[in-house]
Amino acid sequence: MHVYTHPACTRHDPGPGHAERPLRLVAVTEALRERFASLDWHEAPRASRGQLLRVHDDALLALVLDTPVDGPMALDPDTVLAPGSAEAALRAAGAGIAAVDAVLHGQTRRAFCAVRPPGHHATGTASMGFCLFNNVAVAAAHACDKHGLARVAVVDFDVHHGNGTQAIFDTDPRVMYLSSHQMPLYPDTGYANERGVGNIVNAPLPPGSDSAAFRAAWRDRLLPALDSFRPQLLFISAGFDAHKHDPLAQLELDTDDYRWITSELAAIARRHAQGRIVSTLEGGYDLATLRECAVAHVDALLEDEARA
Repeated sequence: MHVYTHPACTRHDPGPGHAERPLRLVAVTEALRERFASLDWHEAPRASRGQLLRVHDDALLALVLDTPVDGPMALDPDTVLAPGSAEAALRAAGAGIAAVDAVLHGQTRRAFCAVRPPGHHATGTASMGFCLFNNVAVAAAHACDKHGLARVAVVDFDVHHGNGTQAIFDTDPRVMYLSSHQMPLYPDTGYANERGVGNIVNAPLPPGSDSAAFRAAWRDRLLPALDSFRPQLLFISAGFDAHKHDPLAQLELDTDDYRWITSELAAIARRHAQGRIVSTLEGGYDLATLRECAVAHVDALLEDEARA
């Protein structure tokens, strides 16, 4: 299994007290290196402007990549551009591109992108919600446009709805987007009646929802829709902030829920996508919990890969 990361991703510094801090990525990479000797580590390349332009407009690229910054600059109340941010954003998006190429060229069946800043809130025209570029959307568009896939799915179990990913693909029938998330909660999107062109499936969960509610939403609504879509490649927006110890939301998941959902998704990937999965880190803001959940997620991917 390939893991893509880059030191530049720790140099995006939103400033003191910001939840989306560099130590998040340090926690994840240290935990994976300590737990798994078999992972094949790769340096994430930079995404090119052409690759980014598949999902983002020129104005957003100019803002993130060309703005001179000598200190933290707020793009919105949550999202910051700092001196190291452009390089981090290019590497975070480039990781998904490299992962897609490796998976579709048969070098590995599974890949995990240990990167930041996260991506799923970034729309085609705006950075928001800690996110500069939409890493998973860039990768999914690459799979469709460069590799010619007709059906790819993006599955998102972050506690916040991936409004950017949904908005980018809601008129593109090649891409299915499926999400469980807390509602009400930022960014106040992801209602069950948001269907796109039949390619959007949302399962909002009220605050306080526990493991049983989470698993029921996936078992009864999201997984059957994904199975029916028969994706040729499966992307995971792997946010771990629905855990009961996370400080930014009010869902009550346990670490084992992430192992369970990863195994369920991997089984669908084996049925329809030759086991091919590209997972990308999104949220998760309690460092100890983030370590545990990332290990559980990757362990489930590795365990299933042995069967694939």
